[in-house]
Amino acid sequence: MTLDGILPFAQKLLENAVSPGDAVVDATAGNGHDTLFLANLAGESGRIYAFDVQKQAIEKTSGRLSEAGLLNRVSLFHAGHEQAAALIPALDHGRISAAIFNLGYLPKSDKTIVTKPETTIDAVKQLFNIMKPGGVIVLVIYHGHEEGAIERDAVVSFAASLDQQQAHVMRYEFINQANNPPFIIAIEKRG
Repeated sequence: MTLDGILPFAQKLLENAVSPGDAVVDATAGNGHDTLFLANLAGESGRIYAFDVQKQAIEKTSGRLSEAGLLNRVSLFHAGHEQAAALIPALDHGRISAAIFNLGYLPKSDKTIVTKPETTIDAVKQLFNIMKPGGVIVLVIYHGHEEGAIERDAVVSFAASLDQQQAHVMRYEFINQANNPPFIIAIEKRG
């Protein structure tokens, strides 16, 4: 396929934004795939901050990073992403080059524990404020469940309202697929 799928496109956006030594954020650690990807991108001198409200997610992410020998690059927070600005050390405020969110619920887990529009939007605002110019926030929106549709609408509305002098906002999606396929909202902080 010539067109990138949703997850490969999300990774391309991150690859374009992250350089070795950068500070980066996985706002929804989940099973640790994005955290591991970011740890490799940021390299030995980089710093990764990963958040999740589920202990199971933090444990899976920790295990995945340990297997790869990269746990020392990552600070794992068993906390909601809306606590990002308070938990990320001040010395990395202004150094963050990328953040990723996978909205919805943890695959193969309790589907009643979902991301919420209020906390997601709060976290995006915080990360945008402490991000360096040119940094990007990637939101992968899974909206095939009732609360996911509510969060989708709130996040899209919020992103569309951002001042174009401060941010570039794009939406990447396949519009002819059935069953509410995920899509991406990407927000780049202008310099």
